[in-house]
Amino acid sequence: MTTSDPTPVMRRPGAARGPETARRGLRPEAEPEMLEQEDGMDRRRPRVPSSSRPRAEGPEEVHGDSWTRADPDATIGDVASPNAADAADAAAREPGEEGEEGAEGVTEEIAADRRRSLRPVADAEDAVETTAGGEAAGDAGDRPATSGPAWREQRRRRRRERVLGFWRFVEVGNTHSTFWMLLGSSLALTAVGLIMVLSSSAVETLGSSGGAYGLFLRQAIWAGVGLVGLFAAMLAPRRWLDRLAWPALLLALVLLALVLTPLGYGVNGNRNWLRLGPITGQPAELAKLAMAVWSGSVLARKGDLVRHVQHALVPVVLPGGLLVLALVMAGKDLGTALVFGALIAAVLFTAGTRMRWFVISGALGISAAVGLTLVSVTRMQRVQVWLGMEGACEGVRDPCFQPMHGIYALASGGWWGVGLGQSRQKWNYLPEAENDFIFTILGEELGLLGALTVLALFTMLVLGMFRVASRSRSPFVRITTVGIMAWIIGQTVINLAMVTGLLPVIGIPLPFISYGGSALTATLLAVGVVLNFAREQRREVRLEETAPAADPGRGGAADGPDARSGPRDSTVDPAPGTRRGASRGRTSLTPRITTDPTTRKQDPTA
Repeated sequence: MTTSDPTPVMRRPGAARGPETARRGLRPEAEPEMLEQEDGMDRRRPRVPSSSRPRAEGPEEVHGDSWTRADPDATIGDVASPNAADAADAAAREPGEEGEEGAEGVTEEIAADRRRSLRPVADAEDAVETTAGGEAAGDAGDRPATSGPAWREQRRRRRRERVLGFWRFVEVGNTHSTFWMLLGSSLALTAVGLIMVLSSSAVETLGSSGGAYGLFLRQAIWAGVGLVGLFAAMLAPRRWLDRLAWPALLLALVLLALVLTPLGYGVNGNRNWLRLGPITGQPAELAKLAMAVWSGSVLARKGDLVRHVQHALVPVVLPGGLLVLALVMAGKDLGTALVFGALIAAVLFTAGTRMRWFVISGALGISAAVGLTLVSVTRMQRVQVWLGMEGACEGVRDPCFQPMHGIYALASGGWWGVGLGQSRQKWNYLPEAENDFIFTILGEELGLLGALTVLALFTMLVLGMFRVASRSRSPFVRITTVGIMAWIIGQTVINLAMVTGLLPVIGIPLPFISYGGSALTATLLAVGVVLNFAREQRREVRLEETAPAADPGRGGAADGPDARSGPRDSTVDPAPGTRRGASRGRTSLTPRITTDPTTRKQDPTA
């Protein structure tokens, strides 16, 4: 007689069993050799803790010290351990009362043994859960909050610090890097200009008397003269520049007046060229540099008086500025007059002129430009072409031809260009390819990459000038540098807007790049003046770095009221004729930081 005890008996994993055996959870009677092999495999198999093994919803098995239920309805007391599995099978097979009593005894022993084996496993699982919970709580406590007013205020403060840090980099920078930034970008732009002049002019001048290299050699000679002037202006004492301001302006006015004599001649309707023997040039280019240096010298002497309208106008605007503009407009050169207007406005703004006067003068300047455009047939035709008006392209000389082929050149360049010297538009399709529209040839041959490289060089040059102006405490240095910067920026922006169709054709060359010896020489001289200021700042920083530390007991210079968080500029004293203590205009766009001699801490509220 076979017992029908429903108590499940533990089995070993992997044992063969029939349907009845699998349903009752009993050990099979057959295949003893296979069971012995499986016992050996179970002993060799690594034991996986129950806390790391996924729990199954169905029947579970015994693996070493870890256990699970074979029957979902069985309890801990109903589960047998593998140590008494053989005795349980024998008791289940023995008929009679003794077999039943033996099975019950064995079951009780199995339950007790299982309770003892489960206790350390449960304690270990509780310890693991407690440790994990503590680590998670600690991480949550250390992690910063991602919401709330404090978190938002912290993000705003960090963004503000990043913006201020970037602005300090733009405005202050390093005196050594600023000097080399100015010199390197100027030389690179000059080299690019010479290459593009050779590439754009070789085809048109191939059959001329000068040959294919005629214009290039002439431009190279002017570039050499300009580089000599650059280093001469850079090495000259700063006081010489201040003393030469008035003579330079008077010489520029004389040359502009000579343009209206038989010595001058016109090109494409503009009379702005002067021929003195074998030398030809545009006096207006030299007048730009003279105007910047002269304005800086005059406005620096006025100091705080520039806030009054009569001192702002006289003599920079009246008579100096208007006299220069009148001579330029006498040669019908509206583009150059616009550059002069931007230069004069920049120097007056830097000197500290009130904003309301800029609004009035700006309205008057726009009205004058519109009136001069309306009275000129050529200018009106160019404006109509720019606006795309019907019938604007008709005539003997098609006014749409040059801007249209300039756009063709830029469009055909693509990302990488067609190759240096491989332009199609320079084969007599684009008029004056080496002058005002040389940027379109550059974009066609070097592509977007080359155009962006040239723009990056201009950006470096302007950034270096801005740093020189912002670091200096000399009004002459600030005003002169800003005037030169406005000249180069204004001329570059007008030329690029013209060749890309954003403005009508005006006739403004691109600095450093376009063909023109006088323009290149004047621009290099202007850069040399700014390099002079940057060189003085760098020399002063080196002196401060090599100077021995002052004795605090003697009250050295480091403890004085003029201490600064950054290096001092050598041009601290005001210009001659300016009383001490007078306002020096707009020196910086960031708050001034002074040093408390007692606490040696920076006071941002000063």
